[in-house]
Parts: sequence; structure tokens; C-alpha cells
Amino acid sequence: MPATDPDSADLSNAPPTSVRVPTRILAYSEAPPVEETRALAVEMPVNLVYGSVPYAVMMTTPADLADFAYGFSLTEGIVESADEIRGVAVEEAEEGLRVLIDLVPGRLREHLARKRAISGRTGCGVCGIDDLAALPTAETRGAPDLRVSLRAIERALAALSDAQALNRETRAVHAAAWADLDGTLLAAREDVGRHNALDKLIGALIREGRDPASGFAVITSRCSFEMVEKTARLGAAVIVAISAPTSLALARARMHGMTLCAIARSDTLTSFCGGERLSA
Repeated sequence: MPATDPDSADLSNAPPTSVRVPTRILAYSEAPPVEETRALAVEMPVNLVYGSVPYAVMMTTPADLADFAYGFSLTEGIVESADEIRGVAVEEAEEGLRVLIDLVPGRLREHLARKRAISGRTGCGVCGIDDLAALPTAETRGAPDLRVSLRAIERALAALSDAQALNRETRAVHAAAWADLDGTLLAAREDVGRHNALDKLIGALIREGRDPASGFAVITSRCSFEMVEKTARLGAAVIVAISAPTSLALARARMHGMTLCAIARSDTLTSFCGGERLSA
């Protein structure tokens, strides 16, 4: 297994996150075609391997893979904290990349008893589960005394576009960001998969040791139940989504005592639950 320094897990010759391709723009009118190149987001299979055990193949953007490994491990319930990961290494595979994750002894065996097979997803959050009772549920609850001002949320939303360099180039990726209680964005991650973007963000936060009661999460996608569960597993109490939530996402947010805001725009947002944490 390659060296597993968690701070140097990226390949020296890392794949690009975007590629340019020739295109032809066709008008419905009689206007002539326009030839131009366009940037496409790179989507690549990434095999997550714990020790020598292949666990999941995810279709992801080949960037911030150490963060992805940490965040995925936490939100899947494989580890309870960053300290249970001894290191991460990334290596080239025949069709993509392989991320090798070294856990503390015994941690993987404990988890494999409830392992679910996951293959090839960018948008499926419950692949590999054959019993509805096995839907993942976070055991943590967000800080009840946390207060977030609407002004802080407004400030975070205004800064979100500048944190999405890959999306500005490709218009094809999701973002997840973390803001402090003043609304300053402290971290943001992008990926072709919304779950992956959030896992990358969560991984970055736990690697840095950030207190989940010190801010709130902002996501550019719809808020499905998996996005709520991942945020709850981090221990964060507030999630703000650009798009609408699903019914199960709202039910889970209520169950975890979270604040769920969605349909967030530059001038308004909709509070679905936990509005007592919001202040003017």
C-alpha cells in the first residue's frame, strides 16, 4: 500500500476536473451554426478501498479525494471521528482512481457486519439497502442553543457563486459550503454528485477539527433525506438549500431537531423546521 499521509493523498499527476470539447450551437431559426468549444466536468469512477476490502465505487469529480474519503467514512458510519482514519492514499486504476483508506485496527470489521454494497452512484443515496428499516440514521443532534441570523445566511448565499470555480466553467457540478455564524464562507467543495460534494465538505471540516456548532451548511442542490442525514452525522444543526427539500428530508430534519431552510434566494428563503434558531 502506498504511503498514507492524509495531507498528501492527491496524485502528483492528478486528472483534470474539466475537459474542453468542440461543439456546434444550432438555432431553431435559420441562423447559421456557431462552432465553439465548451468545458465539461470530468466524471470518473473512484474505488474506495478500506485496507484490502473494496467498499464502494463512486462516480465523482477527481479532486479533494482525501476530504472525500474522510467525509464518506463518517457519513457512512464507518468511523465516528477523523482520528479513526490513520491515512489516505490515492493511486491510478485501470478505469479511474483508487482511494486507499487505512483505519485503526478493528474498525472495519465492526462496520462490515452492516455493510451495504454501493456501486457507481452519483445521485443514489440508498443503493445497496434491501430493507427500509436499514435506512441510515444519524445518532447526533445539532446544538439546541445555536442561533443563525438571516443576515448571515444572506451573506453566505451571496458569496457562494465565487466559491464555485468549476461550476462557473462547466455549469454541471454541485457545491456544498460551510459558513461561520457571521456568514463568511470558510470552506466549499464541488462535485458532479451532490452527495459527494457534501461528503468532501464534511471531510474537510473534520480534518480541520471544526466545531459543527460554529456555523451552518449551504448546498446548491435539492435537499433530500441523505443530505440531511449527512449533515446530522457531522453534528451540524442548520442546513440551507438552494432548491426545495423532499418530504423525507423534512421528516428527518425534524427528527434530528435540525433547522432546515430551502428555496434560498438573494432576498428570501423558506423555513421548513427549526425556525427558532433563526434571528433577524
